[in-house]
Amino acid sequence: MPGIVAGKKRFTQSNMCLSNSVQQDTLTLSKSNPCLTSQFADDSYGPILPGLPDDVAKYCLALVPRSNFPAMGGVSKKWRSFIRSKEFITVRKLAGMLEEWLYVLTMDAEGKGSHWEVLDCLGHKHQLLPPMPGPVKTGFEVVVLNGKLLVMAGCSVVGRTGSASADVYQYDSCLNSWSKLANMNVARYDFACAEVNGMVYAVGGYGADGDSLSSAEMYDADADKWILIESLRRPRYGCFACGFEGKLYVMGGRSSFTIGNSRFVDVYNPERHTWCEMKNGRVMVTAHAVLGKKLFCMEWKNQRKLAIFNPEDNSWKMVPVPLTGSSSIGFRFGILEGKLLLFSLEEDPGYRTLLYDPDAAPGSEWQTSEIKPSGSCLCSVTIKA
Repeated sequence: MPGIVAGKKRFTQSNMCLSNSVQQDTLTLSKSNPCLTSQFADDSYGPILPGLPDDVAKYCLALVPRSNFPAMGGVSKKWRSFIRSKEFITVRKLAGMLEEWLYVLTMDAEGKGSHWEVLDCLGHKHQLLPPMPGPVKTGFEVVVLNGKLLVMAGCSVVGRTGSASADVYQYDSCLNSWSKLANMNVARYDFACAEVNGMVYAVGGYGADGDSLSSAEMYDADADKWILIESLRRPRYGCFACGFEGKLYVMGGRSSFTIGNSRFVDVYNPERHTWCEMKNGRVMVTAHAVLGKKLFCMEWKNQRKLAIFNPEDNSWKMVPVPLTGSSSIGFRFGILEGKLLLFSLEEDPGYRTLLYDPDAAPGSEWQTSEIKPSGSCLCSVTIKA
C-alpha cells in the first residue's frame, strides 16, 4: 500500500477542507438535482478529483461519513467503482474512519414478514434496507465478506410447498443496494456457512430432494464462482459453522449416521484441503457468534448459561446468564464493539438487551444496553465500512 501511505502523508488541512467540500457537494448534487448526477454516469476517465493525485483523492473520499456513500455512488462511475471495491474499505481503515453497524433481520410485529434494520453502538437506527430480492425463503444463511452482506440459498416458500434454492444475493452496505451473485453448485437449506481467509464456505444441509447433504463448497469473490471442495465424512444438517485460525469448524445439528444431535466437530483445513474430526462440540444450538478468538453459544436446553469455546485447547467454559423476565426466555446474538448482545425472542417492551463484555473486570462482565431491534431478531451480522 505504498501509494496510499504516501497519499496519507501528503494529506494536509486544505485537503481536509476539500473532503468536507466533497461531502457537501455530493449531498447537494444528489438532493437538489438528481438529473445532474446522470451527466457523470459515463465519466470513467480522468482523475477521481481534478487537481489531485488519485491516491490523495481516494483518501479524501474515504473521510466522508458512511451515511453519504449512496449519494457519492451517483456522482460518477469512478466514484462508484471505488466505493464498491475492497480498496475503499482498506483506505477507510487506514484513515481510522471505519464505522461498525449492526444489521438485524427483524420479524414484523404482525409476524407476517421481515425486514433488515441498521443499528449503531448507541442504538440509533440508521436506515432500512431495500427488500431482499428473490422469493421469500426460510433456512437461508448470511455471512459478511469484504464489508458486504451475502444472503445464500434457503428454501423458497410458495404456498404450502417449498423448494431448495441455490440463489446468492449480495447487499452492498456502502451503496445500499442488492445484486445477484453466482449460484451455488448445490441447492440447499438449513446448512452451515462461514467466512475463512476471505472465502465463504457452505456445508451440508438439506438438498433439493429433501435428503441431508455431505457436500461442501467455497465461494471465491474475485472470480464470482462457487467451487466444490471435499465433502464431509457424513451428511449433516441443521448445523452451524465458524472460522478460527484459518480453519473452518462445523458443529451442532444432526447426521443421518448418528442418533440424535451430534457432538462431533468437523474441521476443514483449506491449506491441506482435508477434513478432520473432534468430539467436543455443542448440540441444538439456537444462537452462536464469534467474538475475538472464541465462540459463544446458547443451547436450546440451557438458555441460562452461555457456552464459550476456546479453540486453542478445545475447551468449553460455562457462564451463567443473569435471570431476566421469563425463565423460558430465548435469545439471538449480536456483536458490536467487541461486546456480545443478547436480544430477547419474547415480545417484552420492558426488556433491556443484555450485554456481555469479555474484557471487563471479573464480576462486571454483564451489563444492559439500549440497543434493541424494533421486533424479534431472526439473525444479525456486523459490518465495518
